[in-house]
Amino acid sequence: MGGGLAVRVSQEIAAEAEPVLAELLTDGVPAKLAAKDPTLWGPAAEAESSIRLGWVDTFQRSRALLPQLAALRDELGELDHVVLAGMGGSSLAPEVISLTVGKQLTVLDTTDPGQVAAALRDRLDRTVVVVSSKSGGTVETDSHRRAYWQAFLDAGLSPAEAGRRFVVVTDPGSPLEATAREMGASVILADSDVGGRYSALTAFGLVPTALAGVDVAELLDQAEWFASTLTDDVDNPAFLLGAAMGAAARNGRDKIALVDDGSGITGLGDWAEQLIAESTGKEGKGVLPVVVETPTSAGATGPDVLTATVGGALGVGEIPGSGVVPHVSVNGALGAQFLCWEAATAVAGRVLGINPFDQPNVTESKQNTAKILEEGLPAAAPSFTEGDIVGYGAGGSLEEALRALLDAAGGDGYVAIMAYLDRFADADTAKLRELLAAASGRPVTFGWGPRFLHSTGQYHKGGPQSGAFLQITGEVAEDLPVPGKPYTFGQLQAAQAGGDRQALAGRARPLLHLHLTDRAKGIAQLLDAAARLAPHKEG
Repeated sequence: MGGGLAVRVSQEIAAEAEPVLAELLTDGVPAKLAAKDPTLWGPAAEAESSIRLGWVDTFQRSRALLPQLAALRDELGELDHVVLAGMGGSSLAPEVISLTVGKQLTVLDTTDPGQVAAALRDRLDRTVVVVSSKSGGTVETDSHRRAYWQAFLDAGLSPAEAGRRFVVVTDPGSPLEATAREMGASVILADSDVGGRYSALTAFGLVPTALAGVDVAELLDQAEWFASTLTDDVDNPAFLLGAAMGAAARNGRDKIALVDDGSGITGLGDWAEQLIAESTGKEGKGVLPVVVETPTSAGATGPDVLTATVGGALGVGEIPGSGVVPHVSVNGALGAQFLCWEAATAVAGRVLGINPFDQPNVTESKQNTAKILEEGLPAAAPSFTEGDIVGYGAGGSLEEALRALLDAAGGDGYVAIMAYLDRFADADTAKLRELLAAASGRPVTFGWGPRFLHSTGQYHKGGPQSGAFLQITGEVAEDLPVPGKPYTFGQLQAAQAGGDRQALAGRARPLLHLHLTDRAKGIAQLLDAAARLAPHKEG
């Protein structure tokens, strides 16, 4: 226990982590990390690390934002519906913060035309849009900005009035900064030496949540209290967690199940998923995060799974009512959780011998998407049509295609479900994760596209090539133009799905693409087929 957060590990994992911790201490890693030493991950990573370690103490610099955020909230006054347009690290931390403290924040991290249209219809007269993009060139976020700008003008606002409805968070000198100033938007510049997935306690995490009414100073207080433990040789929760993750992966537990223990933090697994997957999934190595619904859900345990529970208050031991005794439990305040997982992931990167700050494979799907938008989707012949589902990549019935995909994961692989749908209107699709986990006995991840492209997408391409992939797309009932662009949201969504299929196909991984000709009926049909699959039996 340290700094308001406790990390506890089982005896088995403690035994594996002990020599790793001893090595880290011998090498003086705690002090070096606190000093932001870029040499910790080897010569090849030094250039990148030297400009990506600001997260170690960004909570201190972020305090300078507090008066500005208070003044901005007062100035916006009647605009009490906060919409966040952002992807990956720019959206996941704010979503966890708002969910955990019970403040309303509309997170727009999709290109699904139905979901975007629903957001545009929701309280537009009271809406302020936070546009968050570190690079300033994120296609999804730029599309959201264009759609809201046009919606405000169509509602009768002048360009000056529309500009007041935008708050832009970006790095200094990005293309978005110049665009924002032309729009007349409020501009808040973030720490340029913090990568997107490590940015929870920077302007990216704090601006939208402060506007939504969160006391973000409390998060910074929690992180600052916890930061005092990062240099400790004895009581250092982050290093224990990082050593446990790294040692477990080296010993065959290279998947980590992230389980909410129900004790006060909501949705942290989704944020930790993108942090861990994008940081470690490269060079054929990595720790695969698997977000599991409850401690009793299929996939929370397994021979190659490190079971980690997360919460605000629960002590060590069995989770009440579940029968699950985790390998690792992490309990503490949310601000401390952010810093703990960031430090632990950086430490795990050192243990695994990779650079935890780059994302070498993320651009591949983006490039494929751009090409498809220019040239169109390549023609593909269906393998089967059954009810409201058209299948590509496997023959037979829907059940047979699903079973073949699960079998293709083998004894040490995983299954990734990638749903390019509306995560609210088509929310039932997420139930597929547990059904396929129960049927396969393998770790199964679930991601909404294109959201996961900024998260587990790096692991899919750069991590161990042991995944079997299920992509789900759906017919668009009513498309929506992207103002100023020659394509619609529906075309962009289809191009992103197609670009990702190409990236996966180039690695010769098993891939089943299911297209729903009627979304509601197709989802019901798919869940029914998955439920009929014979459950996996151990040994």
